[in-house]
Formats: sequence, structure tokens, C-alpha cells
Amino acid sequence: MVPIDCLKKRLASWMPLLGAALLALLCLLTACGGDSQEVPEAMRLSRARGCMACHGMLHKQVGPGFAQIGERYKDDASASARLANKIRAGSVGAWGRVIMPQQTQVTEAEARLLAEWVLAQRPQPTR
Repeated sequence: MVPIDCLKKRLASWMPLLGAALLALLCLLTACGGDSQEVPEAMRLSRARGCMACHGMLHKQVGPGFAQIGERYKDDASASARLANKIRAGSVGAWGRVIMPQQTQVTEAEARLLAEWVLAQRPQPTR
């Protein structure tokens, strides 16, 4: 059995390192927190409005994956407004013969948020 004094000394020697690690973690979480409110809201919205029933995050299910959409339109400055309109009004032919039905339950503000979020998605790097 290890004496209590020995445990106290070991713990005391680890405290500065533990404190520094916690501080670094806190700084990292604070630095990454800028966009963290929007992404979870858009993800929640995509599930609540049924987007995930047809679209995958990376790959095609019924319609194209969000990362595929983001990749196709990554250099198109006007894509956000067009995509928001397609979300609400529907479309056909942009990705083959698949029909994107109207999503009238999605408000204009939600469509803009979803469009921005979808366009920010990128394929995962290959290893």
C-alpha cells in the first residue's frame, strides 16, 4: 500500500501539467466556438425538415450528398441564393433525373441557412 504522503506528492507534481492541459482545452473550445452555434442549428433543421431522408452528408442517397453539392458549387458566388430557392421551389435535372420536390414547410430564412450550411460541406480528404 502506498502512503498518503507519497500520493499527495505525486498529485502535487501533476497539478501544473493538469492545469495547463485544462487551460489549453478551454482555449481551444473557445477559439472553435465562433461557428459552433450555426452548424448544429442547420444540422438540426436539416433533420427536422426531412432533408436527411433523401440527402446524405457525403454521398448520394436519393438526391446528392451535401458534400457533393458543396463541392460542385464551391466557386459559385450566387449558388447560395439559387440553392435556397431550389430548396423551397423544388427542381429537376440539376443532378440527373431525380426530382427535388418543393419544400413549402421550409421558411425563406431556413432555406437560406440550410443553403449556406450545405454549400460549406466538403468531401472528406482521402487517405
